[in-house]
Amino acid sequence: MMEQTTNHALKEWSIAINALESGETIMLLRKGGIHEKGGRFRVAHHQVLLYPTYEHQQTFMLKADYSNLVIPVTSGWRPQGVKITSYAQITHILPVTDDSIINALLPFHIWNQHFIHDRQDWKPLEPLFVLLLRTYKLPTPQLVAYHPHYGGCKSWIDLHESISLAAATPAIPENTYSELVAQICQITGDSSYISPNK
Repeated sequence: MMEQTTNHALKEWSIAINALESGETIMLLRKGGIHEKGGRFRVAHHQVLLYPTYEHQQTFMLKADYSNLVIPVTSGWRPQGVKITSYAQITHILPVTDDSIINALLPFHIWNQHFIHDRQDWKPLEPLFVLLLRTYKLPTPQLVAYHPHYGGCKSWIDLHESISLAAATPAIPENTYSELVAQICQITGDSSYISPNK
């Protein structure tokens, strides 16, 4: 059964969260942050708040439609508060190592080839994890006070407060999401479904 509140959050570039919320993508690509436990990427929770980050967004790693939407911040910048506007169910976790498959997925996300090559070159023996997310927009944005624990190169954080998920609305209809998932899984050859109840 889906939880009605959570404090578990997935950190991601603000521009990527905007794309998830607007239904422009359902995909994130991960190899994990530097401070991941054991040095490897793992999905800690399948129902997560989407926590926007700004300091590591790189315009040269984004497709043209997205690069000019990035708001730059200075080195060492930290927000006083972070606005949480959505959560997601991670429905599929697809590890990919084949370059041809990774390239075939290019139309389904917001990043460009430079980003792909950068991720492939870092820990080249590790797979690139394709996450498929069913995103839901919260009825009211929630402002969370920044805490140093939230910083650093890590994918997962637990907020000091829980946020209600009640009355959130899906970014795209279920049938549209299912169609996109089917197209992506046909490319990857893997349809491993992760139950939201786990």
